[in-house]
Amino acid sequence: MKIRVGFGFDVHRLVAGRELWLGGILFKHELGLLGHSDADVLIHALCDALLGAANMRDIGYHFPDNAGEFKNIDSKILLAKTIELIATKGYRVGNVDATICAERPKLKSRIPEMQECLAKVMGIDVEDVSIKATTTEKLGFTGREEGISAYATVLIEKD
Repeated sequence: MKIRVGFGFDVHRLVAGRELWLGGILFKHELGLLGHSDADVLIHALCDALLGAANMRDIGYHFPDNAGEFKNIDSKILLAKTIELIATKGYRVGNVDATICAERPKLKSRIPEMQECLAKVMGIDVEDVSIKATTTEKLGFTGREEGISAYATVLIEKD
């Protein structure tokens, strides 16, 4: 069995007038993330980690932010397409470990829901999807609630 590891990072600005999607789940919040798609930073970090592990460049290469077909797209669709892309090289997801950095909203209670959603999209067991949430103790752009970031590490494997 061959295994590879990938790392991904994403950040988006918080603005009024947008929905807040994280890990494929809609959150009630007065601000949402600005982006060409639904701006789900967790899914975007996952896509980059998966593509990087398979040595297939990055999310912007496959799903450019100037392509009309991806305007306001549900990031779960991008994740499903990423799973299909890595499968063309014979890879499948082994496990995921991710962290979301946000001051608000508080995410802990919705982590199981995000895990279930992402596991379903990736076709893996929920036990193979670890999601953590943290703040930056009111420091930096996250602490000032100007944006949200996410980090993801993945293991992919093939026989």
